[in-house]
Amino acid sequence: MSVIQVKGNVTYPITIDPSVWIFDDRKFSFEKQQPVHPDGAAETDEYTTDTERVIREGRISPPTLKSEKRFKKEKLMNGSFAMKLGAVLSNAEPKESAVQCVFISDSERTAVPLEKALESIAHFSEAGKPLKDGGPVHIYVDENLDKPITGVKEIEIL
Repeated sequence: MSVIQVKGNVTYPITIDPSVWIFDDRKFSFEKQQPVHPDGAAETDEYTTDTERVIREGRISPPTLKSEKRFKKEKLMNGSFAMKLGAVLSNAEPKESAVQCVFISDSERTAVPLEKALESIAHFSEAGKPLKDGGPVHIYVDENLDKPITGVKEIEIL
């Protein structure tokens, strides 16, 4: 189990466990090729297609409760998910004097302005499994999907 400590210039130093985020309602589906909206939702057919219209036009049959449950379970078991890091960091309540966020891994320290850190994306699940290689989370700052910050063990607010 990999946990991340949030400490520094915060009211409440906290420990976060990304492996339980799969149950969090704030998570969203994450694919590296898809743009992400400011509200944290990935731009997929799920968000851009009117499902009522699809059913009316006969492309698919109306869902039943059983098929909806099965679809949601399969999505959790096979999907890739992320969450806005600000949703978690706000629980630590950074103090007003805080201006910088440092992501600390075994090999490096990456400093980012606090505003950008709050808007960054924490990718925690790939193909229904927690991230092991470079995990427990990959942090994407400025929606730069090519070079994530990996191996984060601590987050220090300065």
